[in-house]
Amino acid sequence: MPAAGLGALLLAAGAVSCGSEKSPEMTPAAAVAKAAKNTEDITSLHYRMNGTVPASGKVEAEASMRLKPSIAMSMKISASGQAGAGESEIRLVDKAMYIGGGAEMAKEMDGKSWMKFDLSGSKAGKELDQLGSASQAEQNPAAESTFLTGAKDVKKVGSEKVDGVETTHYTGTVTLKDLRASLKDGKAATREQREKSIKQYEKLGVDKLTMDMWVDGEDHTKKFRMKGDTDKGPLDMTFTFLDYNKPVTVEAPPAKDVADLAEMFKGLDAS
Repeated sequence: MPAAGLGALLLAAGAVSCGSEKSPEMTPAAAVAKAAKNTEDITSLHYRMNGTVPASGKVEAEASMRLKPSIAMSMKISASGQAGAGESEIRLVDKAMYIGGGAEMAKEMDGKSWMKFDLSGSKAGKELDQLGSASQAEQNPAAESTFLTGAKDVKKVGSEKVDGVETTHYTGTVTLKDLRASLKDGKAATREQREKSIKQYEKLGVDKLTMDMWVDGEDHTKKFRMKGDTDKGPLDMTFTFLDYNKPVTVEAPPAKDVADLAEMFKGLDAS
């Protein structure tokens, strides 16, 4: 081959090589931290969850949650394997939680298919919060996905598709002590959500969580899974995010269908 032709070939090969050179890949810890940072500006989310919850058995649910300007949430949930299993709907709006059990509940509640718990300081709300139900309803799963940033052993598992979306899978383990140490990071609202979640895990007797996170090409958490041992059995929940920052409107059920537990607890408040 003539020298000029060989030189052109080498130049072309060099141009292709330079053009295809990739920027250095982020470390697993940095990639997880970037995805966590992106959760701070979320105003709403739509997600699925499924797995095993102590005292509730197997659980499947789909929910829409608004975080700003005030928390509101609508969730349809089904549980199996424990007493009280079945399908129900939860709505959180205007500092009140409504639990709807449909026709089955109406049979037990004089035709009322919804129970209302005032979460603004009533006796009923305090009793509910002691059970952990109120705080769990207000938990933001996007904030919980950031817990993996507290792990000291984050590693990349590989590339996987989640609901048809290309993602990178990361895993690690984190202790509640690590989580508490990481509370100083991030915005105040995110720290508050994480603090609520940590308190719930402490109530359950959880000491350590194994976490997996799937991050999409836009550095958003597409899915995460958390596993741990509690005083009442294993915890193993997976959350898949369907969309972010779409409008979420939640309305209270019709008053005629609601049994207000504040009325039922009046006697206790007065005692």
